[in-house]
Amino acid sequence: MHDWTTIIKATTVKDPASGAVNTPIHLSSTFYQADFDHFGEFDYSRSGNPTRQVGEAAVATLEGGKHGFLFSTGMAAISSVLEIFSQGDHLLVSKFVYGGTFRILTEVLNRFGITHTFVDPTDLAAVEAAIRPNTRAIYIETPSNPVLAVTDIGAVAELARRHNLLTIADNTFMSPVLQKPLALGVDIVVHSATKFLSGHSDILAGAAITNDDALADRIYFIQNAFGATLGVTDTFLLLRGIKTLGVRMAASSKAALALATWLQAQPQVTRVCYPGLEGDAGHAIQAKQAVNGGAVLSFDVGSEANARILAESLTIPEFSVSLGGAESILSYPPKMSHAEMSPAEQLACGITPGLLRFSVGLEDPRDLQADLAQGLAKLK
Repeated sequence: MHDWTTIIKATTVKDPASGAVNTPIHLSSTFYQADFDHFGEFDYSRSGNPTRQVGEAAVATLEGGKHGFLFSTGMAAISSVLEIFSQGDHLLVSKFVYGGTFRILTEVLNRFGITHTFVDPTDLAAVEAAIRPNTRAIYIETPSNPVLAVTDIGAVAELARRHNLLTIADNTFMSPVLQKPLALGVDIVVHSATKFLSGHSDILAGAAITNDDALADRIYFIQNAFGATLGVTDTFLLLRGIKTLGVRMAASSKAALALATWLQAQPQVTRVCYPGLEGDAGHAIQAKQAVNGGAVLSFDVGSEANARILAESLTIPEFSVSLGGAESILSYPPKMSHAEMSPAEQLACGITPGLLRFSVGLEDPRDLQADLAQGLAKLK
């Protein structure tokens, strides 16, 4: 089946008891056990819940995986996956990684003896040179947040296999509709399902997916032990949001390409980051491994002062953190998604003072362009 059909079938699972086409919300923390010695499939909702089970099966299906796990937030998913490693283990991590992931690596996991080295994943020779005897995994995020740097997923996965390492990929920006890392050799995929999977800026959620039975057991152990699971009402809303994922990504990606192309021609814009553009450094790899450039772009207006003027001048996008909603969202990464990094660390990752991130929603792109035009006209 094609992706759009798969999405609907994976999220429309009839209830075996009633035949309801929408998954019921099982608001129960505990479950009756009819046999003293043999318990049923569900006993306590931290360990498993029928509503969450449908949601987990859905995200696994969309990514082409066997095992899916839903968490209370994207960072809960990422942190739980990283917690399958042990004291003394070393990780290679893309230097373009999301600020929250940067924080968990530099301020939490390091205190427990899980070390890391930040690498440029576009330089495979440098990645290979950074491998140590105790390296256990390579963690990538592509396209990256917020500069949309593209990593060759298949090449990194092959490098990892040669050295008996795991590959973990954050697929938040693309969603399973536009990119499927498992099919390219990745071992574990993670998502902030708050973003495109949900699509409505109304819940927090995270997901992890794998095809490997042993890895699934390790992730489930952490999920159950730490208990950062997705609640059943939010699981219901996530399933409802996913139903429109295909059409949302198609419309927003088309609009993002049109806006990125237009922004390139504006004199107030010094740089556009969008892998759907033919002139983008990552375009060839992006075209090879993804359907298109996605629904997020970033652009530089030269200074923090100009970024402030534009943010305060636009009337359609919401100036906010997060991305992936039905509404367009404008963010300022230096003070929002990557505030955990020092100015020097930000610059090393291409996050300049004038950089704005634009998550393109479902508004008419002609209106978005007109709004950007009137805002850009006010810049110095």
